[in-house]
Amino acid sequence: MVSGIDPEQARKINEESLEKMREYHNPSLARLLKITGYGAVEWEAEGAIVRDVAGKEYIDCAGGYGVFSLGHRHPKVIAAVKEQLDLMPLSAKVFINKPMVDLAEKLARIAPGDLRFSFFCNSGAEAVEGAIKLARLATKKTGIISTINSFHGKTFGALSATGRDIYKAPFEPLVGGFVHVPYGDAGAIEEVIDGDTAAVILEPIQGEGGIVIPEPGYLSEVRRICTDKDVLLIIDEIQTGFGRTGKMFAVEHYGVEPDIMTVAKALGGGVMPIGAFIGTPQVWSAFAPNPLIITSTFGGNPLACAAAGAAIDVIFEENLCEKASEIGRYLFEGLDAIRKKYPLIISEVRGKGLMIGLELTKEGLGGLVMPEMAKNGITAVYTLNNPKVIRFEPPLVITGTQIDRVLEIVEAAIEMAESKYSSLFGKDKSMV
Repeated sequence: MVSGIDPEQARKINEESLEKMREYHNPSLARLLKITGYGAVEWEAEGAIVRDVAGKEYIDCAGGYGVFSLGHRHPKVIAAVKEQLDLMPLSAKVFINKPMVDLAEKLARIAPGDLRFSFFCNSGAEAVEGAIKLARLATKKTGIISTINSFHGKTFGALSATGRDIYKAPFEPLVGGFVHVPYGDAGAIEEVIDGDTAAVILEPIQGEGGIVIPEPGYLSEVRRICTDKDVLLIIDEIQTGFGRTGKMFAVEHYGVEPDIMTVAKALGGGVMPIGAFIGTPQVWSAFAPNPLIITSTFGGNPLACAAAGAAIDVIFEENLCEKASEIGRYLFEGLDAIRKKYPLIISEVRGKGLMIGLELTKEGLGGLVMPEMAKNGITAVYTLNNPKVIRFEPPLVITGTQIDRVLEIVEAAIEMAESKYSSLFGKDKSMV
């Protein structure tokens, strides 16, 4: 029982909420949540734990797709937002917004290379939209090179950069000028650069593509090509940024300095929605003739900026990059040990820090594994562009004891899946 909700109240809240979702929000999603074991109403959360309205606890390995790096309701982020709430929740938009410029300074100090100036918005997709606009404005060119199986958002410009047709085809024609090449192939990028190419946009690790880790020299070679060809490099750190991979930003693993970088998700400390794109002084000078050429009514609002500033402080104060690296290694090794025991079900485990993908041998197996995990108190989700991959992106504050429990539940779910799989196909992996 949570917050004074008795079992009968919890039952009614669940039934009423599911019905409202069916009738007024998203009927198909309501059915999907029911099937996958997530048909309960979420009610409260703290740290790495989410509780539903009936009081059942889940260790949050979905992590809001990378939002909850600091965990749920981190007290320092909550305190910063409450303090700002009593001063000025939204900006009047005609004076200097102190929380916003304070945050811009913090980002400039931690961002890789010469990245210095920030524009604030409300989501990762908006950040990608802004980055594309800036690239076109700064270069006076229109072509953008992206990669197959990439994910940059679902607004029109961001969707045009995204590399999976299932999300794009229903909305075509999209924004023109986008070309997609295989991820990990720097030569393919060089081949399609022409006189109208403004920028290359890449994720340092493909998140929705299935937690795809590039070869060590890939990003540095793309950086060299962009420099030689006078093309801007946009790095999308929306899912990877702020400690997720064991570094403040994933490009730091590869020593690469982008011209423009997009961030969001964990920037809000798990409390407020906020996104940003950050550029070098040279690129940002394109905004000088018209400083209001790109604006956002709610972007950079004081509440979100206060949360983001506190979140950055917490990452340093609690050494969360180092913790992500250490406990990520522990989780990775545990999942890989399970893989070795159940090769009929798991083909590969890959990742950096606490951004880990567990790839199943057959797409349909997720329908066995994930509901079993949810039933036993673990949240995890597919990667959108590769449904064979279950991602693990828990809060960076997750404990070793919680990881041990995660591994127990995952192994039990995999063992159950193998039993059902073997009863259907036997143990011949060629049937996968």
